[in-house]
Amino acid sequence: MQHTVNLWNSLPEDLVKARTVTGFKKELDKCMEDSTSHLQLAAFAFGTTGWILCTISMGLVEWRVWHVDNTTIISSGIAWVGIWKVCFISYLHVSSDLKEQICHKMNDYETSIPNAIFVAQGLLLIAMVVGALGMASTIFALRSIYMGILYKTQIIRFFLVAGFLYLAAGLCVLIPVSWNFYSVVHNQTISFPPSFYMPSSPVTQEVGAAIRVGIISAILLLMSATFSFSYRFPVTPNAKV
Repeated sequence: MQHTVNLWNSLPEDLVKARTVTGFKKELDKCMEDSTSHLQLAAFAFGTTGWILCTISMGLVEWRVWHVDNTTIISSGIAWVGIWKVCFISYLHVSSDLKEQICHKMNDYETSIPNAIFVAQGLLLIAMVVGALGMASTIFALRSIYMGILYKTQIIRFFLVAGFLYLAAGLCVLIPVSWNFYSVVHNQTISFPPSFYMPSSPVTQEVGAAIRVGIISAILLLMSATFSFSYRFPVTPNAKV
């Protein structure tokens, strides 16, 4: 008996003050729905953060950090190889007291550029679009839960769609990040065009910040997918389908 009293006292005020049985059931449904959507709130937070990190990773030039021995043009001995351009510091065209960052954009017609870079360009763009759609689907589902707008099947459908979109976005980030990570670890070469003033192979190379950011992005997006798939609509006497 005391357990029942404690349970009743723990219910939300709107639920306790319901004037009709129908109103009580409606408030109970809403309460139970709210209690089952915490992971989906986390999915939205992780998905949004992962999407932002994906965008940052795509814009950074530090995917591969090359250390070269010829410092005639690459004065600092370090060049940054990104998925859109290659940059390095040079004192060649200015005085020794000043430095200039020279960047060369990579174009589709340059067949010497490895596939890992061109694949990264396309997949990260896809990840941005797909991830944004996943966030939109999650927003609609959460809005439906907290405002009681849509039916059970529609809410579940939105979370499932969001889960598949987050999964696709995470894989679109993971594939190019892993591919470029493999290339760095195995010190693979790139035959740059002569106009780039870049050697075909570095003395050594290391993983840049963009790859690290991309790995975190992929993990967050895949976690968002898992949380979205885990949603289960509460079973109540008047659950709408």
